[in-house]
Amino acid sequence: MGILFPTFAQHPCDCFIKGVVLDRDSRQPIPGAAVFIKELQKGTLTDAEGHYRIDQLCQGQYTVVSSILGYKQVAQSVTLVHTSEQNVLLTEDDIHLQDVNVTAQRATALSSQTVSQLEGKALDQTRGQSLGDALRTVTGVTTLQTGSSIAKPVIHGMHSNRILILNNGIRQEGQQWGSEHAPEIDPFVANRITVIKGAAGVRFGSDAIGGVILVEPAPLPTTKTVHGELNLAGFTNGRQGVASLQTEGGFGKGFGWRVQGTLKRGGNIRTPRYFLDNTGISEQNVSAALGYRSARLRSELYYSRFATRLGIFSGSHIGSLSDLQDVLEKGEPIVKSGFSYAINRPYQQIAHDLLKWKTDWKPASGGTWSLTLARQLDDRMEYDLHRPRNDSLAALNRPELRFRLTTYTGDLIFEHKPLANKLTGSVGISGFYQFNIMNGRPLIPNFRTYNAGIFWIEKLKLNRWEYEAGLRYDYRHMQVFRYENRVLEKPLFVFRNFSGTVGATYSINDQWTARFNAGTSWRAPNVSELFSDGVHHGAAAYELGDRTLQPEVAYNLNLSTEYTGKKVQAEVGLFYNTIRDYIYLKPQAEPVLTIRGAFPAFKYTQTDALYAGLDASLTAVLLPKLSGTSKLSLLRVQDVVLDQPIVMTPPNRWENSLRYDLGKWAGLQDVFVGAGNLWVARQNRVPGGPHSTTSDFIPPPPAYSLWNLTAGFAIPVSEKRQLDVGITVTNLFNTVYRDYMNRFRYYADDPGRNASVRLKWRF
Repeated sequence: MGILFPTFAQHPCDCFIKGVVLDRDSRQPIPGAAVFIKELQKGTLTDAEGHYRIDQLCQGQYTVVSSILGYKQVAQSVTLVHTSEQNVLLTEDDIHLQDVNVTAQRATALSSQTVSQLEGKALDQTRGQSLGDALRTVTGVTTLQTGSSIAKPVIHGMHSNRILILNNGIRQEGQQWGSEHAPEIDPFVANRITVIKGAAGVRFGSDAIGGVILVEPAPLPTTKTVHGELNLAGFTNGRQGVASLQTEGGFGKGFGWRVQGTLKRGGNIRTPRYFLDNTGISEQNVSAALGYRSARLRSELYYSRFATRLGIFSGSHIGSLSDLQDVLEKGEPIVKSGFSYAINRPYQQIAHDLLKWKTDWKPASGGTWSLTLARQLDDRMEYDLHRPRNDSLAALNRPELRFRLTTYTGDLIFEHKPLANKLTGSVGISGFYQFNIMNGRPLIPNFRTYNAGIFWIEKLKLNRWEYEAGLRYDYRHMQVFRYENRVLEKPLFVFRNFSGTVGATYSINDQWTARFNAGTSWRAPNVSELFSDGVHHGAAAYELGDRTLQPEVAYNLNLSTEYTGKKVQAEVGLFYNTIRDYIYLKPQAEPVLTIRGAFPAFKYTQTDALYAGLDASLTAVLLPKLSGTSKLSLLRVQDVVLDQPIVMTPPNRWENSLRYDLGKWAGLQDVFVGAGNLWVARQNRVPGGPHSTTSDFIPPPPAYSLWNLTAGFAIPVSEKRQLDVGITVTNLFNTVYRDYMNRFRYYADDPGRNASVRLKWRF
């Protein structure tokens, strides 16, 4: 294996590889480890925090070797286009490791599943955005939006309760059933975000029909050195500012700590033609962690609080049916305003608290025990546009809806020691207890839920093949408390089912890998789907549930292949998923008029569905400093009972970009510029055809094309310190468009041009 472009040796070699070397079991940094390039015999040693950096490299394919006494040597093939951030996991056990960048991300995922990561420079370019917006850069992932400030991640067309989010290893439990209930997570807590595509119910439990998102902080340090980073971001659209500070260090003798906080403030968002009234945001987040590590024991205590106030576009709350019909026909909002930071009614006030304790123990007999306990409190208040007139509490500005969801979770997992250096696996039990208290006008009833699950997963490595299989059983008990004609009812719902998976990974050669995974998963209907009955203020919709709904059962097939060559990196994934008793919000024939105004009406409906599609990505080196990337996502969703499409599924997307790396220029380092285009097709696959209004209140919007520009550089401050600067302009030509996956497309256009500047300072 040699250097990629020997004919280009006369050009400056300004590329570099950097990362951190960690202990695989404890995820603690390893100082003094040797990291070198095999082909060049050039390398370095990691510093006290385990970090390394190798500069002045040409574009090409290299073998990065990491080693230190007491750990097994690891070699990884890396294709270097401009820069690469590779975190290395070293282990004392003689077990199989795949390429280091894959092993680091697949610690909790099956190797046969398709996994994408957002970390390093790619993650830095999303700083200041919500979790949903940040994940748009991942192939096969888009967002379900409610207006301009609320976005939920969508994987292969599935979202909400079909996507499980793990925040620092804890199953995120908020009011995720609503389209306008975005994940209550600060992305600044993560140094890596991992997306597992496809069913992952065996490892993570029911509800993971569409995939799993892992929000993962960096390991806690143990050295006494105090360090951290400051991130600042500013956005022109909404005149939004974001500041996030993180500081960490150690007390010695295995103790480490971290404190982090984020402030965000923004005002009314502007479309190319008008401002969206009352779309500001105010956010204050904080987190802290304290940990201890020894040879056999690792324990960590973590707390986070996410608090936000979100303005809901006031033009989505309309007083009469005639005014609503006028907005739907003309496509212009009734309410227009100028810029303001004020957040008035309607708005949401949300606070999410998470307390977690995790302990890992490695007994002398081998294997690892892991116990994780957590408590979450999600307090959501929703305020209507109009203050109640005949309510004695009006002067106190009480919310029309208030949900307080408390969740206790527990997981106990045992990973057995490798058998014959080929068979690894784990067995675990998990459970949660959850109860909801609601105040205000009835939308959903109070409820209490118990859930218990047990799983077993084994992996077998044989030469170039790796096989894996798993089985899980879940039991869910939900007691509902509701008044019907002033009589208290306590309906009981009991759901139980198995989840299973089998998969195989074949390493065709050092550059080419193929993966296959087949599995079944399930999801119980949530309380909103069963009992919603009223206006959902944040979504500006009237929603009606159905207490006869049955659990969804999914059967998933996934096939993917990855190629890493000298000039090309490519990945193609195919998926074919059938869901029995699929639940979705179906638009009704007419809007409804309530005492709160006129709203589009939706009802939770059940059918059998087919999800099939393709994800493809390609990165190619076009010239020594020029690279191009293309990402394609195709999706077809069908109601197999009625033989027609299903509403509110993402249209096809194609994204292309070019990037030119200048390296060192005008005293700056790591200089690059880029341009990209996102094309989103019209969603023609809707019941009745793309021009029909019988299946929805308006036809799907036209296709649109958005251009963007990016640039970045580093300003050297000292020998080891630099200020990273990133500049981005989205919707460069201020294109007027509406996205089909925005539930507020009934009322207004999507945001116009937005320029942002991001600063990152490590100290």
